[in-house]
Amino acid sequence: MGLPADLQAHLDSGTTTLCRTWAVVRRDGESYGFTDHDRDLAFDGVTFRADTGLTAHALEQATGLSVDNTEALGALSSAAVSEADIRAGRFDGARVRAWLVNWTDVRQRVRLFDGTFGEITRAGGSFRAELRGLTEALNQPQGRVYQPGCSAILGGRGCGVDLGRPGYSAEVAVEKVGKRKIFRFARLDGFEPRWFERGRLTVLGGAAAGLAGIVKTDRLSAGERVIELWEDLRAEIAPGDPVRIEAGCDRRAETCRLKFDNFLNYRGFPHIPGDDWLARYPLRGGANGGGSLVAGSGG
Repeated sequence: MGLPADLQAHLDSGTTTLCRTWAVVRRDGESYGFTDHDRDLAFDGVTFRADTGLTAHALEQATGLSVDNTEALGALSSAAVSEADIRAGRFDGARVRAWLVNWTDVRQRVRLFDGTFGEITRAGGSFRAELRGLTEALNQPQGRVYQPGCSAILGGRGCGVDLGRPGYSAEVAVEKVGKRKIFRFARLDGFEPRWFERGRLTVLGGAAAGLAGIVKTDRLSAGERVIELWEDLRAEIAPGDPVRIEAGCDRRAETCRLKFDNFLNYRGFPHIPGDDWLARYPLRGGANGGGSLVAGSGG
């Protein structure tokens, strides 16, 4: 990667005034700027704050498709990165860009890194964040998998179901909550039992606004509807907080056809033979007429 001519000239001078800056944009749109310099810097519409105590390890880069990686270390503070936000997962997958900057003239800079936050750990009033480069996306499975179940995400482009249609979602206020994953509603009728299983519950307001979880069970009990998530939400939920609950899909062809009336967009292969088909075989003396094989016969 070539350096801009003015920055290269600054490096060649023998006396440098360099620092690193990072811009972080969370998935909910919140943005932050950090620098390891001792005063704030600003460029590209971002103010890079010096009071965060952020530092970085050496960046490892390679040619080809190897994943660039590094780590960033910083102090937890309510004004920048709080422990509550990290615990709630608000920084998971955030986009990160890093520059090498001449702090006496921020126009002299070069971008060193573009990627996302990976694993984030916290301890002793500080956090450690793994940074993953753009080639990390190449580690994800690509293409379609031939399987009986649907591979589309409910409500996504490949699926086409509009979860905003009546009957497929509900926005209600939390009435009772237990362990941040069990929700009880006295007024959530009009839906069949288990209607929301495998669906998504998203918090729309309060301390946990923006967090979501997958519904494990949806049942009726003693006049209440009890919805339990697979995992605790990582922030406090209070009665009165608004939530949105979306219908779930078990990815079967019957569900797509009967529950969502969407079989034309089904992204699975329900007629693929199962494992038992591989164990079937013709028998000597059977009617080997080219028809379907049935275990124990030659027909």
